Amino acid sequence: MPQLQVIARYTVSAGKEDEVAALVPQLAKAARTEPGNLAFDVYRSFDDPRSVVLLERYVSRQAFAEHRETEHFKRLVLDGIVPLLDDRAVELFDVTD
Repeated sequence: MPQLQVIARYTVSAGKEDEVAALVPQLAKAARTEPGNLAFDVYRSFDDPRSVVLLERYVSRQAFAEHRETEHFKRLVLDGIVPLLDDRAVELFDVTD
C-alpha cells in the first residue's frame, strides 16, 4: 500500500489572514501526533500572504481518511479555517518511490 502525499492549497479571505495563521499551526501540531501521519508542513506564499499551502504525508489513504475524522480536523479545518477561505483545493498523490 503506497504512502499518500496531500497538497492542500488555501486562498484566505482578505482580512482573515491572521485568524488562519493562528489556526494552521494548531492543526499541524495535532496532525503530527496521529499514528498515520509522516509529515505535516505549512507554507505561506512569499508574494501573497493570502496563499497558504499544506504538505501532508500519510502512511496510506486509510490514514488520511482517519485524519479527516479526527476531532481536531473537524474543529480546526471544517469549523475554523474553511469559513475563512475564498478557495480550498486538496490534491492527493500516491507516493511511487
